[in-house]
Amino acid sequence: MEKIVLLLVLPFLLYAEKVEVTSKNFYAKDSEKQAVFIDDVLVKQDKSWIHSDKLIVYFDDNNETIQYDAIGKATFEIFREESHYTGSSDKVSYYPKTGKYLMAGDAIAHDIIKNRDIKGNTIFVNTITNEANVKGNSKKPIKFIFDTESKK
Repeated sequence: MEKIVLLLVLPFLLYAEKVEVTSKNFYAKDSEKQAVFIDDVLVKQDKSWIHSDKLIVYFDDNNETIQYDAIGKATFEIFREESHYTGSSDKVSYYPKTGKYLMAGDAIAHDIIKNRDIKGNTIFVNTITNEANVKGNSKKPIKFIFDTESKK
């Protein structure tokens, strides 16, 4: 178990942000280069966090983190230099090397800085470029809600 903890923390130390994962259950699939956390999972990195039922962390051949997937009733709060989002979805995938998030399945994101809500089947957010891409489907089109200033 100590080896897995080091594998989880070491790649993130390269980015100068410590990652902490808590859950009720844990197992590793070394042959598939995965660490799996189950039941009441909370992953925190600096001020950002994701809470879900399950978290799968994927590693490359150098034991560096490629991505992690938070699955099942995922809620999140994402802080970056010029962005701040809160929301929920069925699944949140995070790619630490690129600062990209993908929220899938009944995704809702609230941009706190710009005071706007985005709802769709999938929401892609790049926290480095502050770009967002939202996709709906035939049963649920995307919804973008924002305030405008009234001129008096």
